[in-house]
Amino acid sequence: VMYNQQRYLIFFQYIGTKYSGAVKVPPHQLEKKGVQDHLEDALRRLRPLNPVSLSISSRTDRGVHALSNSAHFDFQRKNDKPPFTEEILVEALNFHLKAEQISVTRAYRVPDDFHARFRALSRTYVYRIALGVSQPAQLPLGELNRVCAMREAAAMLVGTHDFSSFRAVNSDMPFRNPVKTLDVASIQPGRAFVCEHFHREIPFWELTFQSKSFLYKQVRRMTGALVAVGQGRISLTKLKDILESRDSLAYPHNVVAPARGLFLTRVDYRESGK
Repeated sequence: VMYNQQRYLIFFQYIGTKYSGAVKVPPHQLEKKGVQDHLEDALRRLRPLNPVSLSISSRTDRGVHALSNSAHFDFQRKNDKPPFTEEILVEALNFHLKAEQISVTRAYRVPDDFHARFRALSRTYVYRIALGVSQPAQLPLGELNRVCAMREAAAMLVGTHDFSSFRAVNSDMPFRNPVKTLDVASIQPGRAFVCEHFHREIPFWELTFQSKSFLYKQVRRMTGALVAVGQGRISLTKLKDILESRDSLAYPHNVVAPARGLFLTRVDYRESGK
């Protein structure tokens, strides 16, 4: 390995509305690019000698946002140039990303065997639910007066379970173990972390989920189920039946929460600061 090749771990955030998800899209799909496509374009503009390829830690779906996602990549500069410092890398990438709703928040130089996805100890997602918003496209909440039932439902999901009922069908399905350990499922009144996007104070509830990893659409399905419990559309017994059936088709099809309320808020690593 040349002395001027360096592996970096970056943390980045994005509003996911205009992207097809975190990971890159196949070249023949022209409609929307993934966040990864834009990050790799920005990296190429820094003229690496090696082909640029990002490994993203958390594959968020189309329309999902991130306050902190992460990825690693190798970057080799021309022979007479030392590796970029972390500060310069962040600045240079953001310069090339300024037309996008994507920004790099931090960079770290990491060992050559570091892997952003496999080294992650946990991922935390927050689903934000606005109360009293009556647009038909949004969750038809009215007042969420049954928070106690929702908290009881959340407690039922915490721990190690076969979450097959809470995953959507996709091509990864045969290869992913449906048994996951959900460390946190909590329901709290929201803090206004995107308050500046709204003209008036809208009351929020936040559903927080933390696990080492999640199945495809698991967080949106768990959110939808908890909200349905809060609305009295699903009983706690019914939720227990859905979980215990371990069957993707047992999940009621009209209950999945829409992507736009979901934020990946952190990816944790063992090293200090990461």
